[in-house]
Amino acid sequence: MLRFVDDKFDPEIAATIGVDFRVTSMVVEQNRVKLAIWDTAGQERFRTLTPSYYRGAQGVICVYDVSNRQTFEKLGHWMNEVDTYSTKMDAVKMLIGNKIDIVSFLTSREVTREEGLEFAKKYRMLFIEASAKTREGVQCAFEELIEKVCVHFLFFILLKLN
Repeated sequence: MLRFVDDKFDPEIAATIGVDFRVTSMVVEQNRVKLAIWDTAGQERFRTLTPSYYRGAQGVICVYDVSNRQTFEKLGHWMNEVDTYSTKMDAVKMLIGNKIDIVSFLTSREVTREEGLEFAKKYRMLFIEASAKTREGVQCAFEELIEKVCVHFLFFILLKLN
């Protein structure tokens, strides 16, 4: 989120504690769209805080670290949370495999691209791999998610008009 909203990357930044919130905007199909982005903590100790942030969400991004299998294995839990607490059953969901920059230099990949794609397909999610450090895939991920959210929104407006 920090890379997308503020175009910043801090390798020393700690994991989100509780919830972080940012507002930004972007242009989609020649229309300016305002985004309210909630970054909820992934740690177990903050689990009771996150359900209230799913309500009304039109888009959901789940992120795992491609060099840390444990983060991938917890995704099923997070998708159950989204399905349980989201009030928008048509919310657009995206899975992002993050930290692709460190795989080739410092450490080995613990989650393959194919595993990410398979998980995304199972939960009907968009999928992309990215690096917050190098920016690769970050802008594209948000643009794709927002475009799909806008398409869903317009589709439901048209349904109501007919």
